Amino acid sequence: MLFEVWAPEADSVGLRLTGELRAMERDPARTGWWTAEAEAADGDRYGFVLDDGPVLPDPRSRRQPDGPDGESAVVDQEAYTWRARWAGRGLPGAVLYELHVGTYTREGTFAAAAARLGHLAELGVTHVSLMPVCPFPGTHGWGYEGVSLWAVHEPYGGPDGLKRFVDAAHGLGLAVVLDVVHNHLGPSGNHLPSFGPYFTDTHHTPWGAAVNLDAAGSDEVRAYLLGSALGWLRDYRLDGLRLDAVHALADTRALPFLEELSEAVDTLAAELGRPLSLIAESDLCDPRTTTPRSSGGTGLHAQWNDDFHHALHTALTGESQGYYADFAAAPLTAVAKTVTNAFFHDGTYSSFRGRTHGRPVDVSGSAAHRFVGYAQTHDQIGNRALGDRLAATLSPGLLACAAALVLTGPFTPMLFMGEEWGARTPWQFFTDHTDPELADAVRNGRRREFAAHGWAADDIPDPQDPATRHRSCLDWTEPEREPHARLHAWYRELIALRRVMADLSDPDLASVRTAHDESARWLAYRRGDLRVAVNLAAEPATIPLGGGRNRNGGGRVLAAWEPVAAPEKDGLLHLPAESCVVLADD
Repeated sequence: MLFEVWAPEADSVGLRLTGELRAMERDPARTGWWTAEAEAADGDRYGFVLDDGPVLPDPRSRRQPDGPDGESAVVDQEAYTWRARWAGRGLPGAVLYELHVGTYTREGTFAAAAARLGHLAELGVTHVSLMPVCPFPGTHGWGYEGVSLWAVHEPYGGPDGLKRFVDAAHGLGLAVVLDVVHNHLGPSGNHLPSFGPYFTDTHHTPWGAAVNLDAAGSDEVRAYLLGSALGWLRDYRLDGLRLDAVHALADTRALPFLEELSEAVDTLAAELGRPLSLIAESDLCDPRTTTPRSSGGTGLHAQWNDDFHHALHTALTGESQGYYADFAAAPLTAVAKTVTNAFFHDGTYSSFRGRTHGRPVDVSGSAAHRFVGYAQTHDQIGNRALGDRLAATLSPGLLACAAALVLTGPFTPMLFMGEEWGARTPWQFFTDHTDPELADAVRNGRRREFAAHGWAADDIPDPQDPATRHRSCLDWTEPEREPHARLHAWYRELIALRRVMADLSDPDLASVRTAHDESARWLAYRRGDLRVAVNLAAEPATIPLGGGRNRNGGGRVLAAWEPVAAPEKDGLLHLPAESCVVLADD
């Protein structure tokens, strides 16, 4: 077996394999690389010794059985026998479901999560979007402080556990997307700086020195990230990657890393004969992120649309703090703008940022499925002081309206786990740092952050307290009782409708037509022969929908949260309070 490592600044490198140390040789064909041939079997422990220093885990380790600071373990990628036949599944027509392995079940493992995949197949979602699974210190955490970017968190079930999860999902017709973090690594267990210039002081980020994408040595750093990304898709048969905070990737090279990644993934998809997707989280409101490379864009396949979320959240809750301030004056107007133009900030002034923000979308040339729409995500719940979901404060009717806008809107819809039944369990920020000083720093930093917004320190959940993670686990008895069961049935109905009504997966943003009344708190839009209306007010609303395409008014009710009559011949729809309806033209 060939062992290899990039360590350009080392004078000597040794391979410690099953307790025995042997010298490695410089690779004459690759600057900075060291290699050694040795007999090894699946599970054998190994690490590298640089200049007679301590044993360090392999930067490209596929398994860290004892955590990020322990030795690596050999993984035989060919040993797993795949069972499901799988041809892949692309994003057009998709419904995403964001899932955190550690809290989807009390057990917090791939095996326990896989046992609940039947729920998702029955719900009708098409893609499970896993939050990060790279190793991090301790047992429980969000995953965004992961290290060892080629490995799988051992407490979740390690590499084989992930393969069995993906296999089970594919067997049920579910694609799997994995959240990967390229913009920073965790503060604990990160040994990459010992090996080479993986980070650079040329740029600074909220996490310190930037990942080195454009300074000296960045060719190998890019290759490290590309190899990790392609490995997830190839070796674990994943269907896509969600790229965390791509706006934080500092990169001044003529060929941006994201464009290089996009081309590499498209090439791999052609080789494998199945679709692969890259979904960006971006704060830039820049349509070039998902514009094809042939048209001068980066070529990613979709991007999260926070503008739609912020507008919808503000319309539902009335909140106006932080970035919601940009949407608070006329939230339904903002919702209407996003469902027709994708971004609210398309070169408009942002009071939150104190400057103009965003770039217009060419709606005539941008497919709507390239934008992901949602009412809740791990970020938008977990970064609240108490991790409270919409269900903590909104009525079932308003939750149903949110579902209607997400699942009948033009974007690729995404749900956050438990949203489909209005879960009352919070999803809070939790960590399991093994370094006491780091644990205290995280705990106190969170308290200071929310103290600035008027929260008492004692009110903020302690991230290190196991009870914080425990509170964040889904309660699987909820879907069996009201009001959760009714909301769950509503989500199933809307997803089923989306699957059979072609107008709901129409990628043409330019064809969406909207009407709304800010003061009366209703909004309606047309998608082909379908009309959707939501009433967020606490009293009934009369909504002038106008005539159908046949100009005779009326219409047929396809789905309604509360009993509602079809529109009158003059096009007037009488919609109950906090309710919504999907109509088809006669």
